[in-house]
Amino acid sequence: MAKHIVIIDDCRVTLAMLTDMLEDAGFRVSTAEDSVYSNHLIYNSSPPDMILLDVMLPHMAGDKKAKLLKSRDKSRGIPVLLISSKNEDELAQMVAKAGADGFLHKPFSADQLLNTVQTHLAA
Repeated sequence: MAKHIVIIDDCRVTLAMLTDMLEDAGFRVSTAEDSVYSNHLIYNSSPPDMILLDVMLPHMAGDKKAKLLKSRDKSRGIPVLLISSKNEDELAQMVAKAGADGFLHKPFSADQLLNTVQTHLAA
């Protein structure tokens, strides 16, 4: 069965691009444009295998959502990757502080996306 990835990003272009890249690679993808209204995708009967989470989101920033996900038993084990165009040092600090598993720095190629996703799914 295909691995399921949830993408949370308020930019529809980014959502479409990530969805296309991941579905072309054989993943099953669900999307949400808001971190607050994404729980139904995460806390259902079959939780995702990974969450890609934009840092700059309305209502709740991605790093805060990641910290919340990592504090709950039901979602603690799901790899969470933050996505941002912030500089890589700042992004690495956000990942460490939030307890996320890694990050993708924008802009990224399909190869970078797939390599990062595969690495964290295999961990």
